[in-house]
Amino acid sequence: MIRVSIFYPHTPGAKFDMKYYTEKHLPMVKQRLSPACKSYGVDVGLGGGAPGSSPTYGTIGYLYFDSVEAFGQAFGPHAAEIQGDVANYTTIQPVVQISEVKI
Repeated sequence: MIRVSIFYPHTPGAKFDMKYYTEKHLPMVKQRLSPACKSYGVDVGLGGGAPGSSPTYGTIGYLYFDSVEAFGQAFGPHAAEIQGDVANYTTIQPVVQISEVKI
């Protein structure tokens, strides 16, 4: 199994509409990428490693697939639509990482 992580760096003053992200964007992504997309999730950063410090990432989204190939085949046809929707909820440039899930 692989995880596609979409990191949104904590950026004071930047726009991030969590309601839109969780209620519209991610359900749309899941629908477009199904059945290859097995599940998705969201983390909201509360703080950094030191007491009182800011989180490195304000939000992290996760998408799960059986393989990198399954992700690529599902995402390719919908890439423009999915990436085009980002402006509807944030001004932050996301950072994407694909990882193998071990546990």
